[in-house]
Amino acid sequence: MSVELTVSNDSIHLEIKAVPSASRTEFAGSQNGKLRVRIASAPEDGKANAELCAYFAKTLGCPKKDVSLVRGEKSRIKVLGFPLSLENALRSLLKDIP
Repeated sequence: MSVELTVSNDSIHLEIKAVPSASRTEFAGSQNGKLRVRIASAPEDGKANAELCAYFAKTLGCPKKDVSLVRGEKSRIKVLGFPLSLENALRSLLKDIP
């Protein structure tokens, strides 16, 4: 099953399965239609959420303000929001994820 983007009127949402306290931050395939992301930070005081958003911003080459946590602040299942201008970059990124 591949990872899907949800496009709304003003943003794109991507569902993430976060795996905190990993040895490094990296994409780790997909699981049940969600992108698995290993995060090096521990899930304390929002550190893992901040690292997740920063990782996507760096990977996509966009400002950190363009990546937001929409849902899942204290959950391993998260939804990240992106501006519509990043749709092609996101689709390109996801096509290489098994």
